[in-house]
Order: sequence, then C-alpha cells, then structure tokens
Amino acid sequence: MSDRLSATFAALADPTRRAIIARLAMGETTVNELAKPFDMSGPAISKHLKVLENAGLISRGREAQWRPCRIEPKALKVVDDWLERYRQFWEERLDRLEEYLNTLQAEAASEQKAAAGKTTTSKASRKTHRQAKESRHGRKK
Repeated sequence: MSDRLSATFAALADPTRRAIIARLAMGETTVNELAKPFDMSGPAISKHLKVLENAGLISRGREAQWRPCRIEPKALKVVDDWLERYRQFWEERLDRLEEYLNTLQAEAASEQKAAAGKTTTSKASRKTHRQAKESRHGRKK
C-alpha cells in the first residue's frame, strides 16, 4: 500500500489483528503469549504480526530467546488525525440537531400552554353563559 493511512486501515480491518493491538495496548509481550487466545498456528499469527509491523502499528524485538512485541502508538495518530475531521463534522451536525429539537420542544410547550389557556377561558365562558341563561329564566344555582 502506498500511503500510511490505507496500510493502517487494511491492517486494522481484521478482527484478529485488532485483538492483538488491544492486547499490546496493555504492554509488550511475546509472540507465544499473543498466540494463546487464538485457535491458529504459529505461522498464521506471524503473518498477522507481519501485517501489523508493515503498517507500523507494532514493532518486534529480539532479546536472546525472547521476542517481544510492542504497540507503536504514533502509528495510530494517523488514524486519529484523519478521524478528527469527521468527528468535528458530526459534532457540528449533532449540535444543530439539538438546537432544532430544542426549538420544536419550545414550540410544542408554547402550543400546549396556549391550548390550556383556551380550555380555561372556554370553561369560564361556558360558566358565564350558563349563569346568564339561568338568570334570564329565573333559576339560580
């Protein structure tokens, strides 16, 4: 892959490689320790590690018989920078949606208040009308 971002996304596209990255986020460990949770051969794990290493997401060392693997957090910065533009875009969209929903809620509350006022006025009007009718007919309650 020609660009770092594409290589990083390609490497992270596989769930096994994402699980390896998650494990390495807790600290460096050996290839054998990384392979334990997976039902696959050593060569298959090595292929996954090679993809991660080529993408710059991990590095592998050699200390005598111990071959530690460690995460390279700077490689994830490329993804974070790319995602930041879209994060800002969606936050702005969500802020506008929140404003719109608040406007709708305020309008609904205003309409409910107006409707409640009409009901009260209507009840008072009916009472006055009934009292006037009763007084014309000589009845009083």
